Amino acid sequence: MITFDIAILLAAGLLAAKLCQRCYLPSVTGYILAGLLLGPSGFGLITQESLGKSLDHFTDIALMLIAFGVGEHIELKKLRADARSVIWIGVCEALSAFVLVALAVFLIIQVTGFQVAGWRPSDYLVLAVLLGAVAASGSPAVTLLVVRELKASGTLTASLLAVVAIDSGLAIMIIGLAVSLVHNILGQAGESLFLVAGSGLLEIVASLFLGICTGLCLDLAARKLKNKGEILIGGLALLLLCSEFARYLNLSPLLAGMAAGFSLVNRAERDVRIFRALNSFEPPIYVLFFTLVGTRFDVKALGTAGLIGVVYFLARIGGKVLGVIVGGRMGLAPLLVQKYMGVALVPQAGVAIGLIFFLAGDSTLAAYSAIITPVGLTGVFLSQLIGSFCTRFAVTQAGEAHGIIKKQAPTLCDGLSAKACELHLKSAKGVRIIPWVWSKLLPHNPVQGVVVFGAAHHKTVAGLARFATIFAHYCHALPMAVRVQGPGQAIPPRLFQAEQEEVASMGYPLATELVPDASVASGLVAAVEYNMAHAVFLGYPLEGEISRFQEVLEIVAGNVLCPVVVVRFFGDLHSERILVPVVDMDELEIVYPLVVALNAIGEHRLELLYLLQSGEPVKRMAATKQAVQAWFASRDDRLDIAVKVVATDARVQTIQEEAQKYDLVVMGASRNRGLKKFFFGSLADAVAHDLPKTLLIVYSPENV
Repeated sequence: MITFDIAILLAAGLLAAKLCQRCYLPSVTGYILAGLLLGPSGFGLITQESLGKSLDHFTDIALMLIAFGVGEHIELKKLRADARSVIWIGVCEALSAFVLVALAVFLIIQVTGFQVAGWRPSDYLVLAVLLGAVAASGSPAVTLLVVRELKASGTLTASLLAVVAIDSGLAIMIIGLAVSLVHNILGQAGESLFLVAGSGLLEIVASLFLGICTGLCLDLAARKLKNKGEILIGGLALLLLCSEFARYLNLSPLLAGMAAGFSLVNRAERDVRIFRALNSFEPPIYVLFFTLVGTRFDVKALGTAGLIGVVYFLARIGGKVLGVIVGGRMGLAPLLVQKYMGVALVPQAGVAIGLIFFLAGDSTLAAYSAIITPVGLTGVFLSQLIGSFCTRFAVTQAGEAHGIIKKQAPTLCDGLSAKACELHLKSAKGVRIIPWVWSKLLPHNPVQGVVVFGAAHHKTVAGLARFATIFAHYCHALPMAVRVQGPGQAIPPRLFQAEQEEVASMGYPLATELVPDASVASGLVAAVEYNMAHAVFLGYPLEGEISRFQEVLEIVAGNVLCPVVVVRFFGDLHSERILVPVVDMDELEIVYPLVVALNAIGEHRLELLYLLQSGEPVKRMAATKQAVQAWFASRDDRLDIAVKVVATDARVQTIQEEAQKYDLVVMGASRNRGLKKFFFGSLADAVAHDLPKTLLIVYSPENV
């Protein structure tokens, strides 16, 4: 049953995260919403009764990894210039949230006349102080996930993570002082405020010391271990031991984890391989952690929390923003930090939940926990829902979200979202064939055959004519436009006019042929074979049924004896910068003639991207690069082409990332059909699915 619950939590969290990403919301919001739907407030599939304490260890692991990850970003060299402002902001925003929430809760109780049977005026003051103490904490988990998702870096990001780290330490100290103060108010104080403050400070120092020792052990282990898997195992073991020692000694695992990451990243060697190794292990743990947070929230708690919960939530945000303004000015923080830091500190999660449960475990405060728990959890839940969005907004507005990639220049589709822009540039309205700007070509004499292209959509037929003419010039042939006319179909007016104008602008005459045939595919095959074509160019459909085009492509490619080139247009047609991804030398042989033909027209920037399997040794990569360069040197057509060899886990993603710097991508493809294509797929087809660049796919003849 537990295995089923884990599967449901992971699947629902992933699905909700993808939906949130489409709405430009952080993934963590999706995880929490998924948990809410799965928990008692939703479908009731995941409940505390069904789980018990079975998944508590995932929470412990997640909190330690989160704390360790936050520590990585507290690098003294980067923060030295802003250390004063970070300390001032951290202290002011934590204390401001504490004071403002305590005052606001106490005042709203007095104004509304909220009463609990048997409570004296001092009891309401106790309630306000304890809620204020809970409000001081932040959320390292949400902050770190948003920062990683956006690949954020900069002054605000570094300061934000340092302030969040300070938050946790101050929250622990404030709750200790608050509990001592409450005991004094209730007349049950067993220790003085000074003794409690000293005890809290000692706990913080001991937690930091434990973390620093763990960091030193991690550094020593990293020197001895070379393999990534061994580093992951050794590092995770040491971090979990640190977490358990902290719990056994009644210390803070969060502070210990932050100190471990901090000490490791600030050593002179700065060996951060353990962080990278853990990055691949963390995602499922984080999904479980945040979906479990969502399942623990009951919407009924909103009714219990009532107006006090709303006041707590709003006052905490106000306290954080006010504290950042005051601390920023006192610490002379950059204006960027003063402007956006308060918004970025809205999230509240793990530490607050821990403090709420800590208060619930104090028998003296049991009566207050009945109100503190629903109010605090309501604040946490609302903060989680909007907090991740607020952090994302702040980091993005500060210009530090380097993970947001604009796939196309915004001038091409102003006012549209990234997804809408991509769809627009794939459509007939978005495709534009830039007029021919190179010098006119001189046809060869004598002419040797033709290069056929199918007369396709009126928006792309000029582009097909251009590519066919370029290849025809390379083959000493003529471009030929073929139109298959079905029985009873009327001949369209101005047939072949757009193609003729394009080819004429390039300096070539155009051969044309109107083929009567009920089947487009068989008509094209007949025209290609009858005219002994060197190649045939087909346009990927901008609109209509792609499956129908695939049928035509399979028939044509399977029955002609020349290469078939499929052109998928995207946005403005440029060909000055060309990327050629290949996975072996056979694919290079397939695309080489087309690349040479394109390069012969004007000046181009060419790059061959040779994709190897991940884990290939450096020597193998260097040898492959030398072999490819030697192959190019042996050819008669000397290409000025850069060779880049990459070992990758994800070929499509690597091609997409590299293609951002190019106008045109040329790929070779196998002619797998039927079950063979179903099982083995096609790299070119996968790339064509959502590559935001014009793409040429070359299918070689089966018998060559």
